[in-house]
Amino acid sequence: MTTPGAGHTHAHAPAHAAVVDLSRLAAAAQSGEKADVEALLERVRVIAHRYSRARLLSYPGGQHLADDVAQDICIAVLGALPRYRDRGRPFEAFVHGIASRKVADAQRAFSRHPQPIDELPDEVDDAPTPEDHAVKASDAESASRLLDLLPQNLREVMVLRVATGLSAEETGAALGMSAGAVRVAQHRALAKMREHAEKLQEVGHD
Repeated sequence: MTTPGAGHTHAHAPAHAAVVDLSRLAAAAQSGEKADVEALLERVRVIAHRYSRARLLSYPGGQHLADDVAQDICIAVLGALPRYRDRGRPFEAFVHGIASRKVADAQRAFSRHPQPIDELPDEVDDAPTPEDHAVKASDAESASRLLDLLPQNLREVMVLRVATGLSAEETGAALGMSAGAVRVAQHRALAKMREHAEKLQEVGHD
């Protein structure tokens, strides 16, 4: 079955096609059809969860915090959907704008009222998934700490490119940069992260 208006462009630009599909899905969801809304939220939930984990996992109780913020992002996207207008930017940019604000709100709230780990609910962790294993959690937390050491513009690029999985073109659209500038920023970010990691290793051996 072919999608009306899809044409031959999908064969030449699969990455862009994925963006168009999500934007079309958002437009369809604006009609209020339950199936379209659920399909959109399923995609948004993946983006929100990855973004929240990348930004918040290093916080005490970061897994719970990221899950809560991801849920807030989904609710906010759904609430803002009637106002969304497709102006040629990927829908991921719309989601990212909401996600970045929700994460920033959570970080500010945490800094005002830090909550010890032992006060956080732990019953949902009775059956840990493979990604909750100690080694993977440790790696994710280390990467998150390195991300926190980057300037904000480089951190946002890395979160969108690596954690959220956007292409350079999609990341550029979300941040108001060209795809080339995104690739340069990603290279700079990786170099800085390697530099910070080496310094941390040197400190650990002292």
